[in-house]
Amino acid sequence: MTGKDQMSRRPLIAGNWKMFGRRADLSEIRALSAATTDAPSDLELAICPPVTLLAAAVEAAAGSRIGMGGQDCRAGGDGAFTGDVNAAMLVDAGAVWCIVGHSERRQGHGETDADVAAKAKAAMAAGLTPIICIGETLEERQAGQAAAVVQRQIAGSVPADAPSTVVVAYEPVWAIGTGLTPTLGEIADTHAAIRVALADGRQGAEGIRILYGGSVKPGNAAEIFRVNGVDGALVGGASLKAADFAAIIAAHPAAARR
Repeated sequence: MTGKDQMSRRPLIAGNWKMFGRRADLSEIRALSAATTDAPSDLELAICPPVTLLAAAVEAAAGSRIGMGGQDCRAGGDGAFTGDVNAAMLVDAGAVWCIVGHSERRQGHGETDADVAAKAKAAMAAGLTPIICIGETLEERQAGQAAAVVQRQIAGSVPADAPSTVVVAYEPVWAIGTGLTPTLGEIADTHAAIRVALADGRQGAEGIRILYGGSVKPGNAAEIFRVNGVDGALVGGASLKAADFAAIIAAHPAAARR
């Protein structure tokens, strides 16, 4: 079931390659580019490869429908920060997107909501569209705190002046890479809670897209896309292979309408 407001938001399906990929894997991007030439214009596509492949991935996808993005950025300009990459550098490499606040950054690197908001602001200032990740742990879900957690993360991670072009990705931490997914009802309820939180004091919040992420695969993508409030997906492991990612893209209702 799709609501009226949801129909007005352009769906986005983005792939997060995480710390996988070598130059040989650029063939998957070329294959995906070829496989999505007839994807509908109202469906937006993105891949966020490791930064070592970003510029080459942009070249591999040249002329295609696929926009490239970074997986993180430093909230600041150039400086003596060995190993860091800032938003301007991502833009220079050809990126148009940037994931910020992924749970693997929050948990593994101690990033706070304030850190994520600062990175989102830096991404926007450089001309990137941030994909701001939020999501609860299994313990929080079992304690009945999922809605409260994501609403708190929205309040702290999504800048109050964020335009409607920013993207939020709901990824329950316990579903990432585990093969587990929430029930369709749980996804709908959590997306509804996120939508309420976004509307709190934000102009144009109804236009912000909310993606679902967490073990999205060709076998479950169609039913997830049909959930009210789901504006697309942030795909992990299944985005590494062109055939799997293309099958997920083809599962979106927009693809059936072309």
